[in-house]
Amino acid sequence: MEDSFRNTIDSFGGMSKVKRAIQIAVVALVVIVLVPSSFTYISPGHIGIVIHRAGGGVDAVPLGPGLHMRNPILTAIVEYPTFMQTLVLAKTPHEGSPNNDEINVNSKEGQPLALDVSMSFELNAPKVPQLYQTFRTDVETIQHTYVKQATRQALQEVLGGEAIADVIGPKKAEATNRTRVLLEQRLSPYGIVVRQFTINELRAPPSVMDAINQKNVMQQQALTAENELQKNTFQAQGDSIKAAGRAKAITAEAMAQAHANELLAKSISPTLVQYEMVKKWDGKMPMYSGGGTAMIQLPTPKP
Repeated sequence: MEDSFRNTIDSFGGMSKVKRAIQIAVVALVVIVLVPSSFTYISPGHIGIVIHRAGGGVDAVPLGPGLHMRNPILTAIVEYPTFMQTLVLAKTPHEGSPNNDEINVNSKEGQPLALDVSMSFELNAPKVPQLYQTFRTDVETIQHTYVKQATRQALQEVLGGEAIADVIGPKKAEATNRTRVLLEQRLSPYGIVVRQFTINELRAPPSVMDAINQKNVMQQQALTAENELQKNTFQAQGDSIKAAGRAKAITAEAMAQAHANELLAKSISPTLVQYEMVKKWDGKMPMYSGGGTAMIQLPTPKP
């Protein structure tokens, strides 16, 4: 009986040791699995959005770069980049995504326009939790859905009020700037900060482009003719001014000469002539071949 009782106790003791070993193994497994996931590393240029699994809420303050502790069972972390990124929406698959992402709008005349555009932007870290709560997806998906649609809408509002020839030509820079301002206003509430917006290419139907090119040639020809006319007009005006100046100079010279002649005529008298002759006489009597004697008539003083 005693031996049987002892054997029973020994068997229970062995089972207890096995159970204890299993418990230790389970705890060790839990530690191995949970401890690494209890720490989260956020890469430089990124932030972490803390999501609470139980209630589905999001922490208002994101995690910055570095190592952070968390509850792996109750929370999840989603990383968002905060460095500058560039969204390219173009027709060619060699730029941006492999899909055709060109923007299609209509001009003031209702003509279709296809545009390749690009936008450089950053995420404002404090507003990223709100961005995640609104869209519940990654940044790339947000770019090719909401941001693309916002870009198309802004371009339609701007280009829809302009003539196609203007936005292709002199008003392209103005249209680009106005679109950028609209995008800044509509994306900034979500923490998307627009740094640069560019219209890289603008395409219209071939018939419209031909008409615009022909119009530009005609305008250039008209401008050349107008410049030539202005040149000839300026030259004619210059010649006229020069001729008037020469005529005025000749008239002034003639008037001066006439006045001088008048003064000279008034100053000449017989007495002055004889006086000038006496001043030039050398005292010798002129010699004549005849027998007569040359006489010089001297003026006689008046009584």
